[in-house]
Amino acid sequence: MKKSRGRTGRKRRRKHLKSFVDGVNCSHKLEYIKLKKWLKERGFEDSTLRPAEFWETGRGLMTTKALQTGDLIISLPEKCLLTTGTVLSSCLGGHIVKWKPPVSPLLALCTFLIAEKHAGEKSAWKPYLDVLPKTYTCPACLEPDVINLLPKPLKKKAQEQKMMIQELFRSSKAFFSSLQPLFAENTGAIFNYSALEWAWCTVNTRTIYMKHPQRECFSLEPDVYALAPYLDLLNHSPNVQVKAAFNEQTRNYEIWTNSECKKYQEVFICYGPHDNQRLLLEYGFVAMDNPHSSVYVSPDTLLKYFSPLDKQTKSKVSILKDHGYLENLTFGWEGPSWRLLTALKVLRLGADELACWRRILLGDIISARNEQQALGTAAKICQFLIEETQDVLLQISQLKRDKENLKSQLALVEMLRSEDLKILQKSAEILCNLNLGTA
Repeated sequence: MKKSRGRTGRKRRRKHLKSFVDGVNCSHKLEYIKLKKWLKERGFEDSTLRPAEFWETGRGLMTTKALQTGDLIISLPEKCLLTTGTVLSSCLGGHIVKWKPPVSPLLALCTFLIAEKHAGEKSAWKPYLDVLPKTYTCPACLEPDVINLLPKPLKKKAQEQKMMIQELFRSSKAFFSSLQPLFAENTGAIFNYSALEWAWCTVNTRTIYMKHPQRECFSLEPDVYALAPYLDLLNHSPNVQVKAAFNEQTRNYEIWTNSECKKYQEVFICYGPHDNQRLLLEYGFVAMDNPHSSVYVSPDTLLKYFSPLDKQTKSKVSILKDHGYLENLTFGWEGPSWRLLTALKVLRLGADELACWRRILLGDIISARNEQQALGTAAKICQFLIEETQDVLLQISQLKRDKENLKSQLALVEMLRSEDLKILQKSAEILCNLNLGTA
């Protein structure tokens, strides 16, 4: 008997260990029990997906059976989706229809989320609101000290994102005030900046694409959002393929997988072929070993290697600007992009070669000297970015020691910068081999 008990104990331990390797099942947690019950009342049936906590991705969904290519991952009834239609059929509807100038579909959804969150126990959407993140890590929510550590192009976009939410808040104040008859408390206290920032991030990071007919009560911005409870627990992986769409026949939003997934593993979907800067900007996370990732070269970094006193540099920069070759210049896992090398070839044209710039844009080789100089400059820029990235990583590790409250935000930027460093080091290696080949 003793022997048998020991074997069971070992088996149980192994099973327990396995759950930690793949993911810890969270189905027993009260908020998920309530959410599943709430979804079931709206017609949702699910037998394979379970909420779980994963070591690398945090919260996600695991499958309790192996998934094959072509399997339906999830099918969420229309009644479970939160859309502008939901907002219009709520007590906010009448106020939105009357308000001029019309509010945007995005603002309508944000307003609904804030109002429902404020309603607390009285909200029909409480089981969903309870599982939404309390805070977000979109660049707009990061502290200025952390934003300063982002790569230049992303830092600029992060500041623009922050300003956009501030402008939305400023321009929506009068509309929020008009909702006062619906609330006992002052609307200024309910619809404050942090509430709008939270709601905006919820919509921006979690909505699925779903086209709705244009309504007169909304501004002309596309009405393409739907919040999808439970489905939005699915995390992104750049290495999977899925087919996702609203099925007009079944009136369900469906996701079908084009990848296999083993039993008890995390089920992933793909948000699109986005690089890490885009993922961080739009969704507030970074994907490790992202095949779509690249490091951007800002125009001022590019032009550091060319004399502004040289009159030809000025006309070469004009050519690049006119043809859109000062933007989206990158290093990737396969080295410098074609666009970056093309820009460098134009900038490295000799006085006697300048008339040939059109041929370079078409992909022609002008001279061996031009090719070699462009590769040499690419290697210098790459080395500069490696050193800059290493310097930022050093600053981050220092700040992590000094600023405990910023630890999670800093860890995110550290991840982004570490991935950038890997890409740059790979590019430097490729350039070294190319330079040896042309020497």
